[in-house]
Amino acid sequence: MNRDLTDYRKSYDKKALEESELPASPFQLFSDWFKEVEAAGGVEEANAMTLTTSGLDGFPKARIVLLKQFDENGFVFYTNYESEKGKAIANDNKVCISFFWPNLERQVIIKGEVNKISEKKSIDYFESRPRGSQLGALASDQSVIVGSREILEEKLISLEKDFDNKKIPKPDFWGGYCVEPIEFEFWQGRPNRLHDRIRYIIANENQWNFDRLSP
Repeated sequence: MNRDLTDYRKSYDKKALEESELPASPFQLFSDWFKEVEAAGGVEEANAMTLTTSGLDGFPKARIVLLKQFDENGFVFYTNYESEKGKAIANDNKVCISFFWPNLERQVIIKGEVNKISEKKSIDYFESRPRGSQLGALASDQSVIVGSREILEEKLISLEKDFDNKKIPKPDFWGGYCVEPIEFEFWQGRPNRLHDRIRYIIANENQWNFDRLSP
């Protein structure tokens, strides 16, 4: 199989990113961009982000997870602590998350350290999930080899019976992580491939410095 994709081209000309318009905090810029992406439409899950970890096999691995909360403390997502990503994080908590929003020709790349959030916050979020999602967390030994789809579906049916008219408890192996950023890069597509790239690097707890990078 051989496909030539050299004719895949487009011009980026929807927005600009000027230093004179930058807020002091990259969290504020992220929040502004997120609202603009939502308002513009065309992205079904604006909160979908790529999480990249250093794998136990020495290779980096990227996958899509869903951002569930963000503030100036960081970016929160939920998963199985015993999954491949959970084990990778336990071994090395330096990660990268990134967002691609093609409707406004934007990317955001964030480096940081990730740590578990409190058990209470994880329980609160778990209890807000639909029952099907709660049961799915119990049914799946995430990242473990499974013999067939039918095995998973049968396990789910069994759990539905076990918890019929009962509260579903959050499993100990499931919960939230928060990525605490040390660096942000905001990428805005521009004409002639002269894209805007602004990088914020943390100076201290309450101060960030920014620079323009060559595209």
